[in-house]
Amino acid sequence: MLEVKNLSCGYGAFEAVHGISLSLQPGTITGLLGANGAGKSSTLMCLAGHVTLNSGQILFNQEDISRLPPYERVRKGLAISPEGRRLFKDLSVEDNLRVGGLTQPKDKFTKDRDYVLSLFPRLGERLHSLAGNLSGGEQQMLAIGRALMAQPKVILIDELSLGLMPKVIDLCYQALEALKNKGLAILLVEQNTDRVLNIADDICVLESGRTVWQGTAKAAAQDPDLVSAYLGMH
Repeated sequence: MLEVKNLSCGYGAFEAVHGISLSLQPGTITGLLGANGAGKSSTLMCLAGHVTLNSGQILFNQEDISRLPPYERVRKGLAISPEGRRLFKDLSVEDNLRVGGLTQPKDKFTKDRDYVLSLFPRLGERLHSLAGNLSGGEQQMLAIGRALMAQPKVILIDELSLGLMPKVIDLCYQALEALKNKGLAILLVEQNTDRVLNIADDICVLESGRTVWQGTAKAAAQDPDLVSAYLGMH
C-alpha cells in the first residue's frame, strides 16, 4: 500500500531523517518508535508532503508520489493526524470534519461523518461545539476523525496518547483496531511503547534520524536489549 525507499528529509540545510525504508500493508499497524528528536514526526510530515524530501522515494499503490503536493496525496488516499492535532479551533467539530472531507463528493459527507461518530460517539455529543473548547482527548479524536473524512487507505497518526487520560487512550486504541479490521494501513508514532507493542504488527525504531531496528512487534517485545536501549522500558 505504502512503500518508502531510502527516504531522507529535513528543513533547509538540516537533514532530520537519513535513508529510512518502510513498507505498509493493508490492514496492518506499523509503530514508529524512538526518543524525542529521533525523526519520527519529520518522517510522517514528509510522507504527507509537508517536509522537504531530499532523496528517496515514496510509493503509494506502486505510484511515485514523492513530488506530489499534500492535497494530491490526500486525494490518492494518504491522510495525517498530526502532532499537536492542528485543528481549526474557531470552527465547530462538524465543520472540522467537513474540512477533512473536502476531497470527497459532498453527498458522502453525512455517511462519512456518521462513521466517524460511530468510532468516537463523544464527538457526536460535541458536534456543534468549537474545536478549541474541546478537551485534549476530544481534540485527539477529532484530529483522527478529520483525517478519516478523506476516506484514506493509509493514515499517519502522530503522538496518539500524549497528554491523554487512560480512558481516552483506550477509546483511541479501540478505534485503531476497528480501522485495522476495515483494511486501513496505519503508521503510528507513539510514546507509549507498551501500547504500540500490543497493537502493532511491525515496528521501526529510529535514533538520530536513522533506522536502528526493524521487525515484528512480537520480536521487538522479546528483545531486552532493544527495549532497554531505545524504547525506555525495563
